[in-house]
Amino acid sequence: MNTATPLCLLFDCDGTLVDSEILLAEVMGDILPEFNLPFSAQQYMDEFRGVRFQTIVETLENRFQALAEGKFTQLEAGMRARMEARMRAELLAIPGMPAALEQLTGHPKAVVSNGPERKIRCALESTDLGHYFEDRLFSAYTLNVWKPDPELYRKAAAAMGYSPQHCIVVDDAAVGVEAGLEADMHVIHLNHFPNEESTPEGAIGIQHASELPAAIARLSAKVSA
Repeated sequence: MNTATPLCLLFDCDGTLVDSEILLAEVMGDILPEFNLPFSAQQYMDEFRGVRFQTIVETLENRFQALAEGKFTQLEAGMRARMEARMRAELLAIPGMPAALEQLTGHPKAVVSNGPERKIRCALESTDLGHYFEDRLFSAYTLNVWKPDPELYRKAAAAMGYSPQHCIVVDDAAVGVEAGLEADMHVIHLNHFPNEESTPEGAIGIQHASELPAAIARLSAKVSA
């Protein structure tokens, strides 16, 4: 591949493109205790941001008690329905992200998320970001592999027709940053909590979406050099 070809941008969704993490935290903080699994919205933000829902539930089951047979399906369906309703009513794009995407129209781009495809589409529709990505959506539930496994980003890159070295991962959560680094891709960490979280070695840390176009331009120049 010609190194002058624009790098492929692989965006996480929740917390990166859309400001959905606090909504999800509140929904989980409401519904998990209804199933006798103690949980709070703050606990999601502190410990489980970006983590697969099933993994969160399994962790809580190990700490407290196992769900009765068939209850997980009921729990997940309830969580998804409540979350979709709140997204359609309240969801906003991450501040500065629409303007950043507008500046990055020359780059091929896709969404790569640990969430189901329906949730990704709902997020993009609710914030009017869908036209930047069209149907280039890669869900862990569809590909059956979840971050921090790097294979999710690798599969997305292959489907987009790019080698890992010609991809930039943009992710806010530790599991996504780890996945991108392990996939041998360039990684930009959108760090919303710089006083509490550090950007791992090998990734580029930014604190606001407005910094994204310049960071991508620098990486592009480095790869092309």
